[in-house]
This record gives sequence, C-alpha cells and structure tokens, in this order.
Amino acid sequence: MKRKIVSMIILMQFAIISISFASCSNDDSTTAPKDSIPEIPGYTLVWNDEFDGQYINPDKWSWEINGDGGGNNELQYYTAQPTNSFIENGKLVIKAIKENYNGKEYTSARLRTLNKGDWLYGRIEVSAKIPTGRGTWPAIWMLSSDWSYGGWPESGEIDIMEHVGYDPNVIHGSIHTKAYNHTIGTQKSASLNIPNATSTYHTYAIEWFADHIDFYIDQYKYFTFNNENSGWEEWPFDKRFHLILNLAVGGNWGGVQGVDVNAFPAQMEVDYVRVYKKD
Repeated sequence: MKRKIVSMIILMQFAIISISFASCSNDDSTTAPKDSIPEIPGYTLVWNDEFDGQYINPDKWSWEINGDGGGNNELQYYTAQPTNSFIENGKLVIKAIKENYNGKEYTSARLRTLNKGDWLYGRIEVSAKIPTGRGTWPAIWMLSSDWSYGGWPESGEIDIMEHVGYDPNVIHGSIHTKAYNHTIGTQKSASLNIPNATSTYHTYAIEWFADHIDFYIDQYKYFTFNNENSGWEEWPFDKRFHLILNLAVGGNWGGVQGVDVNAFPAQMEVDYVRVYKKD
C-alpha cells in the first residue's frame, strides 16, 4: 500500500511539473529562441536542441556507426540511416528495427554531441518517452570527451536515464568510475518506478557540481552521488563530458530475459535537450 501511495504522489508531482516544462516550438530551426524556453532560477541556458527543424542538426549531433555491440554484447548495428534516426512532429526519433544489416539482426542509432556540445558541470536535461518491449534498452548518458584519466571506466560515465524493457517503467540513474562500476559490482545507482514512463514524456536530468551530482525525474530528486575527495578513481567528474542518446537491443543487461522480436520496430522519442550553467 505504501508503494501505491508513493506512486500516486509522484504522478501528481509529474502532472504539475509538466506545465512548467512544456516543450517549445520553432518552425525554422532546431534551436528555439532562448526567450521562449522556461527559465530555471539560478541557471543560464547555454545549449539546446528543440528538434523543430526538418532534419537532425549535424552542427549539434554526430552518429556513431558500428556493430561493436556497445561493449555489452548488444545485438544492433548503429547506423546513420534516416530510418533509424529522424525528426518527426518536432521530436527526435531513435528507432530500432529488426532487419539484417552487416551481420546483425537489428539496426538502431546512437547520437552524441562530442566536440559539438561538451560541458563541465551544469544542469543537463532531456525530455523523452521511452519504448516498451522486452529486449529494448534506451539510454540517455554521458561520457568523458577527452578521456583524461584513461579508458572506460577510468574517465567516468554518467547514466542520466536507463531502462530495460523486461522491467517496464523502472528508471535507473547511475555513475561508473574506476572504483565504482558494474564490472566489479560496486556501481552507485538508484531506481524509480514511473508508471507511465513508456507512454508519456518525462524530463530526465542531472545537476552536476564540483562536489556532487543530483539525479532528477522531472523535479523529483531521487539520487545523489557525492565527491568523496579521495581521488580521480572515485571522482573523475572534473573534466568535460558529452551527451549520448541511443536505443540498444539485447545485451548483457537489456537482454537478460531475451528479446521479444514482436516488440520491433521500437523507438525512443526525444522532445528536447537543454543544458544550463549555474549562475
């Protein structure tokens, strides 16, 4: 009963929050005028994409093209094909399709802002609706832009939102470092059940400071990772990072309970991406 009451409270909060975080439109550009985007007290907007143009803006995004499985034995081949990532009705759509392509049985897309949007500290928020279906694994996350401390996980990873289709509507936020990562069972993370995450847009965000990172769904803070001031092995988050949006298929986590082929095509829809710096 307690969990049902908490879920009802969170849904009521989301209904209120959605008013202040409504999406903006602009017919001529993928970047809406800054004065048309709701202000956040104490922050200044420094980068955004509202996806209101006809095509994905190459000045803001690049495509990763490979069949490496994301390092997690995923089943998709990431492409730049317009069938896997495109703008539709003012939304960025990342679509996973069951089709044979370069030795893989699925195609999808993985977009990133590397060297086009790189930030150290601030608020990074993404309004998105995530897909349903066993085997889907959408993610909104960040990696080091310069790998100053070495390869993964030494230079860190910030997972703003992850969702695995076999556990619907459970949203995960986590960090990975040399000291704290899933390969050694020490990752720092938290989860929150959002009953309508696969049917409604929600804002997934972090507020990143020199001494901690807060994780939010809409305006509900559900996880904080603190800087222990014990070295880069625990806190590599003093360097610039870039944003990644992708939809994986299967893999070490997403495919734990197999893949439902009838769930495809499946898609993640992104209403906007906004990055703010603390005043």
